[in-house]
Amino acid sequence: MDADAKKTVLRMIPYGLYVLTGESREGRVAAATVNWVTQASFVPPLVAVGVRADSSAHEIIKSAGAFALNVMAKGQNRLAFTFFKTLERDGDTIGGEKFSVGKTGAPIFAAAAAFAECRLVETVEKGDHSLFVGEVVEAGLTTAIDGRPDDRTLVLKDLGEKTFYGG
Repeated sequence: MDADAKKTVLRMIPYGLYVLTGESREGRVAAATVNWVTQASFVPPLVAVGVRADSSAHEIIKSAGAFALNVMAKGQNRLAFTFFKTLERDGDTIGGEKFSVGKTGAPIFAAAAAFAECRLVETVEKGDHSLFVGEVVEAGLTTAIDGRPDDRTLVLKDLGEKTFYGG
């Protein structure tokens, strides 16, 4: 296989950007920018998210059995970059971003355009990422959406010509 062609082909898959959050029973929080996310079922409503197996977010989500996807909107580039690194909770903020505790116990960011809270129903551990499948148990919007909802979502290419993930 041509390694450069493989990398280019896999980078042709468009990705939205989300902040995956969770809180362990011991009070440790996870907040990580992720982009391998897709809806996996209508009934029940399921989403799938790829998470690096060696990350603290992986450990926290797996032990908590729940997570939230905080959807970032166009123009929230700074928010995406903030959660490229591991950060600790400071009161009701993580990385300077205010959050409230959702129905599942996962942090929901006030600045997020939308959120989906999920109960973890399956974990597929293969390769350097695991696939977490979650049933959506709560969802919300911070403002009404005019037009196509997917036009509002921050996507990986919005972060610049040199920012890639995958391949």
